[in-house]
Amino acid sequence: MTDKLTAHISVATALSPVIHGWEIYLNDQGRSPYTVKAFLADLRLLASYLPPDQTIGKISTTDLNNFLDWMQKGRGVPCSPKTLARRITSIKSFFRWLHGNGVLLVDPAEKVVQKSVLAPTPTVLTPEEVEVVVDVADQFRTRENPDTRHYTLVTLLLATGIKKGECLNLSPNHVDLGAPTGPILFVRYASPQNRYKERKIALPDDWVEAYHPYAAQYPLTDRLFPWSPRRLEYLLEDLSTEAGLEKHLSFDMCRWTCALTDLNAGMEHDKIRQKLGVSKVQWREVKMKLQRLAGRIE
Repeated sequence: MTDKLTAHISVATALSPVIHGWEIYLNDQGRSPYTVKAFLADLRLLASYLPPDQTIGKISTTDLNNFLDWMQKGRGVPCSPKTLARRITSIKSFFRWLHGNGVLLVDPAEKVVQKSVLAPTPTVLTPEEVEVVVDVADQFRTRENPDTRHYTLVTLLLATGIKKGECLNLSPNHVDLGAPTGPILFVRYASPQNRYKERKIALPDDWVEAYHPYAAQYPLTDRLFPWSPRRLEYLLEDLSTEAGLEKHLSFDMCRWTCALTDLNAGMEHDKIRQKLGVSKVQWREVKMKLQRLAGRIE
């Protein structure tokens, strides 16, 4: 079925209004605000490069390749391999949408070569550093003026490997302490497009024990961690400072540390993949990075 958003778009439509229609489409698909913002910025950069009166039907593969070449060599602004790869992805996604809905008979971006980039190997905590961080977090909750947030947050991240966005979306009813197989955490997504990322993760006993005083200290209604993303990042920074780490403790570092811990403990690869909520395609790169971290390949 033809997308309603493209019903009033033709080959004679200028690029800018089409980008606006694509924005509505991306939001309707449940794409993250960060993805939408990045994709739109990429297409607006393309619009600024092309002649103002150039219609979408007149955009060729040569135009797109010239744009990408200009972005790397002629714009005068550094363009990292990762940024280049994302911008190619944005362009391909945009024109695939137009072609798939019958606006364009030929997809000019189809023959643009995708440049995949393997991101640098992530930074993780060593087992000794994990022990120090957890000990420091425990000290925060046993002080004269206790704060249970540090321990509850960092031990949850290290045990489950959830992402920052997933953590921010947790609510108290995502914690089931009375599940038949033992306490579990539900990771849920509002968008049907992301349902494959939903999962149940076992919760360790020490976290369950810490959860009760945490819930008693702080009023939990809609959110399990009712603070801003930056405030939660500050909690992790507190632990970095108190533990004397040279590393910058983050959500991402905890996620990779969790995955590496599971790998070294002998967990099956597919179970690690499911626990992280990544697709089989994404797992290829994740697995490679984990094996590098584990020292199994050069």
